[in-house]
Amino acid sequence: MAHGTLTPVFVGLRTGLHVLSAALLALVVARVVVVGGPMALPALVLAALFAGVYLLGARVARTTGPRRQRAGAWWLVALTAVWAALLVLVPEAAYLVFPLFFLYLHVLPRVVGPAAVVVATAVSIVALGLHGGFTVGGVIGPLVGAGVALLIGLGYRALAREASEREQLVAELLATRDLLAATEREQGVLAERARLAREIHDTVAQGLSSIQMLLHAAERADGDRPGTEHIRLARQTAAEGLADTRRFIRELAPPALEAGLPTALRRLADASWSVDGLTVAVDAPDTVSLPMDVQTALLRIAQGALANVVQHAQATSVRLTLTVDGREARLAVADDGRGFDVAGSGAGAGAGRSDSFGLRAMADRVAQFGGRLDVDSVPGHGTSVVATLEVP
Repeated sequence: MAHGTLTPVFVGLRTGLHVLSAALLALVVARVVVVGGPMALPALVLAALFAGVYLLGARVARTTGPRRQRAGAWWLVALTAVWAALLVLVPEAAYLVFPLFFLYLHVLPRVVGPAAVVVATAVSIVALGLHGGFTVGGVIGPLVGAGVALLIGLGYRALAREASEREQLVAELLATRDLLAATEREQGVLAERARLAREIHDTVAQGLSSIQMLLHAAERADGDRPGTEHIRLARQTAAEGLADTRRFIRELAPPALEAGLPTALRRLADASWSVDGLTVAVDAPDTVSLPMDVQTALLRIAQGALANVVQHAQATSVRLTLTVDGREARLAVADDGRGFDVAGSGAGAGAGRSDSFGLRAMADRVAQFGGRLDVDSVPGHGTSVVATLEVP
C-alpha cells in the first residue's frame, strides 16, 4: 500500500527483503550443487518450489477486501511448509528463516506474527542442532535474527501507522480546503446579490419613488383638469412598480446569515410587519448546522411565504417553525388568514402547478435540493406551507 511521501521507504524495505530472500535461496542452491549426494535432486526441487511459492506472494498482495488476510495466511503456511521440508534436507536452509520473520510480522495479525517468529526460531535452532550438533552460534544466530526482525517489524508497523494517519490528515485538509472554497463562492454570490440590491435600490427604486411623488403632486395641484385620471393611473402603476421593486430588493438582500439562519429568521420577524397588521413569531433552535446555500434557500422561502401572506391572506399572525432532523431541514409557515382552495388553485403537493408565482418560486427552490413543498389550506381557516429540504 502506498503512503504518500513515505512510499520510497516502504518500497526500499520490500526490495531489500526480496533481495535477501533471493540471496539466501541462491546460497542454499549453491550448497546443494557443491555437496551433491543422493538428496541433491529433491533439495533442488524443493528450492525451486520455495521460489515459486514465494513469487506467488505478488499475486496474493494484489488481493483486496477481507480475502486478502486469509489468502496471505495460507500463502505463508505453504511457504513455511516448503521451507521446513527443505530444512530437513539442507541445514543451510535455516538461513531462510530470516526473510520469513519479516513476512510473518508483515502479513499475519498483530499477535500471530510474533508467535510465528518464535516458533520458526525454535524450529531453526532444533534443525541446526540435529544436522551438526547444538552450538552457541547455532542457537545465538537465530535468536539474534529473530530479535532484529521483531524490532524492524515493529518499527515498520509504527511507520506504516504514522503514514496512514498522515494520509488521513492530508485528506481532511483537502476536504477542508474544498469546503472553504465552496463557502467563499457562496459568500461571493451573496455579496453580488447584495450589490445588485443596492444598485436597484439606488436607481430603479429611487426613480419610481420620485415619479410617484411627482405624479401625486401633479394630481393634487389640479384634480379637476382633463387627463387627471391618466395621472392617477400612472401614479398607481408607479406605486405598484415600486412595491415590486422593493420586494425584489428584499429577496436579493436577505438579513445577514453570518449569525445563522435562526437569527436571520428572527430579524425577518422583527421587520415592520405591523403596518400590514401582521404579527410574526419564530420557533427555531438557537443554532443550526446547515450549508450556506440551504440556509439561503430556507430564508428566501420564508420571505416569499410572508410576502404571500401580506398580499393575499389578510392574516393577523404567522408562525415560522424551523426544525433540523438528520439530513432534512424543514421550514413551516402557518398563518390564520382567509385560506384558499388548494385543489382549485393547483397548489397541491409540490406546488409545481400553482398559479401563484410565489408558490412556484418556492417550489423551484425546494426542487433544487431534492425536497418537497407541501401546501395545506382551507378557505376561512388559514394556510400552512411546509418546505422540506435535503441537507447534502
